[in-house]
Amino acid sequence: MAVIDIDGLSKEYGSVTALNGIDLTVESGEVFGFLGPNGAGKSTTINILLDFVRPTAGSAQVFGMDAQRESQQIRRRTGVLPEGYQVYERLTGREHVEFVADSKDVSADPATVLGRVGLDDAIDRQAGGYSKGMRQRMALGMALVGDPDLLILDEPSAGLDPTGVKEIRDVVNEEAASGTTVFFSSHILSQVEAVCDRVAILNEGTIAATDTIDGLRETSGKQGQMTVTGRGLDDAAVAAVEAVDGVTDVVLDDALECTVEPTAKIDVLEALTANGVEVDDIETGESSLEDLFMHYTEATHGN
Repeated sequence: MAVIDIDGLSKEYGSVTALNGIDLTVESGEVFGFLGPNGAGKSTTINILLDFVRPTAGSAQVFGMDAQRESQQIRRRTGVLPEGYQVYERLTGREHVEFVADSKDVSADPATVLGRVGLDDAIDRQAGGYSKGMRQRMALGMALVGDPDLLILDEPSAGLDPTGVKEIRDVVNEEAASGTTVFFSSHILSQVEAVCDRVAILNEGTIAATDTIDGLRETSGKQGQMTVTGRGLDDAAVAAVEAVDGVTDVVLDDALECTVEPTAKIDVLEALTANGVEVDDIETGESSLEDLFMHYTEATHGN
């Protein structure tokens, strides 16, 4: 079942096109990464899903409900961590959680909620005295109130130190394990790569690619590194590997190393075996999500 279903969604601000007919589906239970450079349209998409902004054309559904006509029902089942959330400085962490619980008409134990995001010791301090990272963690705790079926996290790691980033990742994994769908917008690509099942790359208001990270590697043809150790590696083996389509930079030292396209890895092994090499071990280094992000955004730039 699709939790988020976007069809032909467009948004124009005067002469500026923020979204240009995007299609996107997020399935129930997915951790879905939504990536793009600044100004790509990520926040506009999220704002349309939450009915903060109305689209120029197209439609957006959440839980099978229209995001504009049935926004109240959607929000009751959704937890949101907005980018740049502003706290109420005179309220304590406990009071922030209680405020969200009251607005959603649900029960919540502030100590349990804030304990999940590492704010046990600051629960009764005024949020005006929180650091930027503490405010961000409190906002995440507020998004968890009411055990939402959908979490929308917009730049959740902003202002966090490495410990805070790990806590965010742990919470996302815990929520996913319980069946919550997570829509995760971030520019910290290593974090997205660590937690997301699929990703969409948005650029200049259009979807450049949507797939698993392995699928993006396969489609892009971006090269990675391959290292082979074994017996019988010699100049003839090097020549055989150099003859394989999609392989470059073949070097033989203690092991054979080469740069290889994803679809050519099996061909490399077959070429070595055909030349009498007994392979002991293979190590591969894949293209990072950052490499893929640059590939897809550059491919759509100006199109």
